[in-house]
Amino acid sequence: MSMANQDTLDKMQLRQSYRNLWHTDLMSTVQADFPYCCFAFWCGPCVSYMLRKRALYNDMSRYVCCAGYLPCSGRCGESRCPEFCLGTEVFLCFGNSVASTRFLLQDEFNIQTTQCDNCIIGFMFCLQQVACIFSIVAMIVGSDEIQQASQILSCLSDAVYCTVCACMQTQHKIEMDKRDGKFGPHPVMSVPPFQQMSRIDQPVPPPVGYPPQPGYPPAGYPPAGYPPAGYPPAGYPPAGYPR
Repeated sequence: MSMANQDTLDKMQLRQSYRNLWHTDLMSTVQADFPYCCFAFWCGPCVSYMLRKRALYNDMSRYVCCAGYLPCSGRCGESRCPEFCLGTEVFLCFGNSVASTRFLLQDEFNIQTTQCDNCIIGFMFCLQQVACIFSIVAMIVGSDEIQQASQILSCLSDAVYCTVCACMQTQHKIEMDKRDGKFGPHPVMSVPPFQQMSRIDQPVPPPVGYPPQPGYPPAGYPPAGYPPAGYPPAGYPPAGYPR
């Protein structure tokens, strides 16, 4: 096994031990930033270009094709014209460009992918494989029914692919918003005042949140001799009254 392949395997194994999570999972990206998700759906390559550049902190001198995760990385003349190479990457290798930005963020912030996100991404790949198999079978057999089924599967797989990629790019954007502090300051939570409870042996409950009033409670409260002598009267309650 070559050193490059061994390094790739080591990075994949290391990525499984990450403990941080994405700020927003794939299922919540539409709700978290719906306008950007629509933008990523219709203009995926443009969004991929902007997110990769932002992931590099707008320093294109650090750019390497596919973020250094593929064999072609570093062999495409990136140092001479990084903007042109990035534009070529996002248009000709759109899926790899999205995945490379994802790996770049995961390695920088030790982010793992949840099981739900893995299932969504895995379903996208499986559906593409099934659609490809059906297309090959339709070409060999020549059946109109299989051909129609393959076309339906191809359209469905393309829709799922575009949707998942848009959600992934929105997820990356939200994570970099968190990195760059664009969520705004957190509200300051003040400690609630100490609460007191009146006790049964206190004639007047202590004031909570109010300044003490002069002369209150009045001197001698409760009045001396209260309750009056002989109260309750003798013989109360009457005989036979249930107690």
